[in-house]
Amino acid sequence: MASYLDRIGAGAVLADPEVLDFDWMPPELVGRDPVQRELAAKFSTLAHHEGAGRAVITGPVGSGKTVLADTFCRDIQRHLAGRRNVRSVKVNCRNASTSMRVVQRILHLLDPGHPDRGLSMGELLLSLRRLLRREASHLIVVLDEVDHMLRRSGDDLLYQLLRIDEDQEGKGTMSLILISQEQVLDVLETAVISRMGASNHIKIQPYSVEGLEAIALQRAELGLVPGTWTPEIIRLIAEKAGLTGDARRAIELLNAAVERCEFRQDGHNEPYIIVEDIHEPSNTSIATSGSNLETIDDLNTHAMLVLLAMCRRLTNQETMTTGDVEQLYAVVCEEYDVKMKSHTTVWKYLKDFETRQLTVSRVATIGGGRGRTTHLSMPHFLPKDLASRLEMLLKKQFR
Repeated sequence: MASYLDRIGAGAVLADPEVLDFDWMPPELVGRDPVQRELAAKFSTLAHHEGAGRAVITGPVGSGKTVLADTFCRDIQRHLAGRRNVRSVKVNCRNASTSMRVVQRILHLLDPGHPDRGLSMGELLLSLRRLLRREASHLIVVLDEVDHMLRRSGDDLLYQLLRIDEDQEGKGTMSLILISQEQVLDVLETAVISRMGASNHIKIQPYSVEGLEAIALQRAELGLVPGTWTPEIIRLIAEKAGLTGDARRAIELLNAAVERCEFRQDGHNEPYIIVEDIHEPSNTSIATSGSNLETIDDLNTHAMLVLLAMCRRLTNQETMTTGDVEQLYAVVCEEYDVKMKSHTTVWKYLKDFETRQLTVSRVATIGGGRGRTTHLSMPHFLPKDLASRLEMLLKKQFR
């Protein structure tokens, strides 16, 4: 009776579901080498007994702020093992949105048995300092989405944490990392900015297509069954997510493609991801830039013929070269009994397609560095949907 559930756990494509989770921590952070080095530089004194660091990380959604801090904390603890006892805690200030709840959460993460009721802020901070001194440990506190706490409680807690070693013997008890989508330095008091250090601001840009490709590739290699995906499919996913530069979008697209591929399995299909698995069905697609098929209605006849040639190839393949375009354009012109336009005109059409976000181009080296060729793909449309509309429009023009 429950045969419809047989697909759950089948795993024709997906080997490890955890790898496609947004919160999964990769063994190595990819696509962010310069930013990692910049963050490490803010903590260059941490190897010394009284050293500490501070950083403010800002950037848009999906730019990797949280995973940057998470992997840094994990890696620095491993790097300094045997030289310094480093611990880390992360508090999401969207969930713990007052300064009191933030400190309670920090203490609970360090000592689950610590009482979190009936103590004042001063008593909580004193308990925190005593705990760290007793363990002879250095604590890195990561406050994620810190703007939520700042809006409700102000920045007094930051000031107290930054002064935790005052009037005490020794220094270097705590480091602090603040994470926010907003430029939080603009809302901090001068005294807090002075202690945090305005130069410790790390502003992260959205991921490039290459960065998104590295992320999707890492997840495919670690989470999918070998042979069920190709590098070209991964590149197409990255290009589709490239409009936003959002890593979560790339992971979501990969996960959705896996689900569609799994759904197609009926004992006769080869278990590997195809172009159609990457695109949402046109009748349920969320409207985004480039998602409206009507954007092609004002193309001239030969531009339509060139695009039709591309759609026919890209229905079954992830990319094609400009040479492929001209060869297939010739075939389509013969089909419609018209004379081809020149190479220069075709090239202008291709540039216009890219401007309209119909296609994406990428120049790659071939032949061991002896030449370069342009690869074209169609990450924002399902090629067969565009082909159907083009054939309808061309039919009207050639009546």
